[in-house]
Amino acid sequence: MTSTTTVPQASSGNLNFVLVCVFIDMLGIGLIVPVLPLLVGQFVEGPDMRALWYGVLATVFGLLQFLFMPALGALSDRVGRRPVLLYSMGGMCLNFLVTAWAPSLAWLFLGRVIGGMSSASMSVASAYASDISTRENRAKSFGKIGAAFGLGFICGPMLGGVLGETNLHLPFYVAAALSGANLVYGYFFVPESLAPGARPPFAWARLNPFTALMRLVRRQDIRGLVVAVFLATFAQMMLQSTWVLYTTFRFDWTPRDNGIALFCVGLTSVIVQAGLLGVLIRRYGEPRLALLGLGSGAMAYAAYGLATEGWMMYVFIMCNVLAYAAGPALQGLVSKSSPPEQQGELMGSLQAIGSLAVIITPLLGTGILSAVSHLPQSDWRVGSSFYLCAFMQLLALIVAWRYFKGHHVKTPADT
Repeated sequence: MTSTTTVPQASSGNLNFVLVCVFIDMLGIGLIVPVLPLLVGQFVEGPDMRALWYGVLATVFGLLQFLFMPALGALSDRVGRRPVLLYSMGGMCLNFLVTAWAPSLAWLFLGRVIGGMSSASMSVASAYASDISTRENRAKSFGKIGAAFGLGFICGPMLGGVLGETNLHLPFYVAAALSGANLVYGYFFVPESLAPGARPPFAWARLNPFTALMRLVRRQDIRGLVVAVFLATFAQMMLQSTWVLYTTFRFDWTPRDNGIALFCVGLTSVIVQAGLLGVLIRRYGEPRLALLGLGSGAMAYAAYGLATEGWMMYVFIMCNVLAYAAGPALQGLVSKSSPPEQQGELMGSLQAIGSLAVIITPLLGTGILSAVSHLPQSDWRVGSSFYLCAFMQLLALIVAWRYFKGHHVKTPADT
């Protein structure tokens, strides 16, 4: 693009540009979270079928994201971060418009396909942050991206819940407008971060998501960390794919109620990742902080499933502070293992782990919810999907602890 040559090279201060991009992107996505399951309900009958088809839609999105995100991350290593970010923004805008206009379930599928093919912003934004950060500051930079992500979720779901109660299609139009504004902002103001000399030669093999994923898994130096990231991501995606359906069924929550709850999630995330992460890393170090965060998440997931009143969910969200530091800590440790010219592929592969979880967890989570939908709302078994989340998070804690022990890294039990 002609504007690429006129935009100054990125420096550490230009991380703010990418943070704004991530914020607006997640604001647009957050807008639709409280209403998409209800929109699916307009085309199917019964809570069991709504849960089933919502899970299928989420799986389609995850499958396309899995196939495209590593490729886009690797492509950003070759052509630069900026063009791939712009492609992602344009694709998400089209995705929201197609979903808003959807006259049938088939159109919702088309929107999910377009969204999955273009949702590369997090992986490329992470690579961008890695380009302009020192080794010592990478976890903190990833935390800032996580905070921008959370800030988008502070405003997005609550606004989406309010708009959704007026019209279920309205949040998608607003999300499309925000994504379009994000595209314009990125085109004119986001500079390139990857110097031409740091770009590897193009290879088709690097665009294969399975090749990139297997290359990551074969790395014995970080294999334990990669497994821990997958397990923790599996739990998180299971939670995200079933939250609205679960709270609607168990507590009769409206889009507004879910918007407020997700506001609390975003607020807690921002407080930790933007305000406390640097202090926590200095106090505990990245390995210890990762373990503490994984343990906190395991307890919170179990508590969500056992909650008997809706207000308890807000309390558990606000108490789950350390969990929001685990992701940046693990990501920072993995990032330090690779040179600058491989950061795009590395971040894309890490995000592909999330996409792989998105393929599996919606069908599994919504299948569990569908199976227990006949039970009374007060039955403890209704929270079964969250108990599985807690189990996966606990496995992640064990795997990470064993990895750190094997690499002679001090853990909380050593202090």
